[in-house]
Amino acid sequence: MSADLTKLVTDLAQRARAASLVLATAPTAAKNAALARLAVLLDSRMLPASTDALLTANQQDLAAARENQLTGAQIDRLTLSAPRIAQMAEGVRQVAALPDPVGEELERTVRPNGLEIRKIRVPIGVIGIIYEARPNVTVDCAGLCLKSGNAAILRGGKESFHTNTALAALIAQALAQAGLPADAVQLIPTTDRAALTTLLKLDTLVHCIIPRGGESLIRFVAENSTIPVIKHFKGVCFVYVDRDADPDMAERIVLNAKVQRPGVCNAAEQLLVHAGAADALLPRLARALLAKKVELRCDPASAAILKKHQLAGRAAQPADFSTEFLDLIMGVRVTPSLDDAIATINRDSSAHTDAIVTRDAAAARRFLAGVDSAVVLWNASTRFNDGFEFGLGAEIGISTDRLHARGPMGLRELCSYKYVVTGSGQVRG
Repeated sequence: MSADLTKLVTDLAQRARAASLVLATAPTAAKNAALARLAVLLDSRMLPASTDALLTANQQDLAAARENQLTGAQIDRLTLSAPRIAQMAEGVRQVAALPDPVGEELERTVRPNGLEIRKIRVPIGVIGIIYEARPNVTVDCAGLCLKSGNAAILRGGKESFHTNTALAALIAQALAQAGLPADAVQLIPTTDRAALTTLLKLDTLVHCIIPRGGESLIRFVAENSTIPVIKHFKGVCFVYVDRDADPDMAERIVLNAKVQRPGVCNAAEQLLVHAGAADALLPRLARALLAKKVELRCDPASAAILKKHQLAGRAAQPADFSTEFLDLIMGVRVTPSLDDAIATINRDSSAHTDAIVTRDAAAARRFLAGVDSAVVLWNASTRFNDGFEFGLGAEIGISTDRLHARGPMGLRELCSYKYVVTGSGQVRG
């Protein structure tokens, strides 16, 4: 690793740390002003030149992606369009409209000796976000870190380097125009993997790392970082169609969970159908999925049912039932009972997002209590596990960890807390 690269990343982290101390006490109005300006810069109705520049930069990345033969799902995650940019701007506005979590009082007690002890939310400090071909993450993370008083160091993938660079320039412009330090959000200006390795060792300057991307990236970060990492390794999400499911609802939910956007972590990868409903429901669900070009990888029971109805299903391999496909592929199984469905999900899912479709409230309650995942849903698509859909504004990620944060990570999840103690001359005897 070159000394120049080490110095580049270290200097960047030092500037981020200095900026974080300014942001920690920045007034809400200043943070909101920066967010409002960023939304304007992203809004083609107000500044079409900004959007045009972003789309031009994105086309450079897309041309390289096609040349390097990225998958359709990868290209979809990388692609910007005017509607997607508008959605990013709307996410920024939603974050600006949310209450500022910094300084929020969590608890207050007065001790017998008169000491007043307050527990209040404070920013974490400097947050490093490592991500792949997802340029929307640049804006999402910048907005959430800014509103929660944290400095952000962004390290996007090489696939989206030109797009991220253009977005980072707009963010710096918005910060400066609001009177906040431009160093509060910085993009590592190189795709060299050694820069990431350097960043992951700067535990005196960076306080938290959040990786967003494929399992190999997240494992690399977790295994090489001396900084605490908030992570989810993969999104193996299930939809369980119970014996008492409404057929129309089941079809809508399964289709939406699988095909609405198959290349994202909250898309359903696995379908479980109760044996008591499989003969009637599974052919209908399979027809709907096959019509959307979904390849079905079936266990013997589901394959036999589909064969009776002349429906195409491929015999699954064991690994197919715990794989994050991120594509139009779905594992299909018949399960004998609700308890077996719960046990199967707890064994084979990634504890990310799992749903039950049923009219039986007692069965739903057992499922919601028994499935050990970050988000569980009753009669709703897995695609709703999302900070925007939860009303958190944009999210910085979806955590499957069990410490500090779990599920969509919004503003409050980007804060720690400290104790503020007020006395009147007390000394300890």
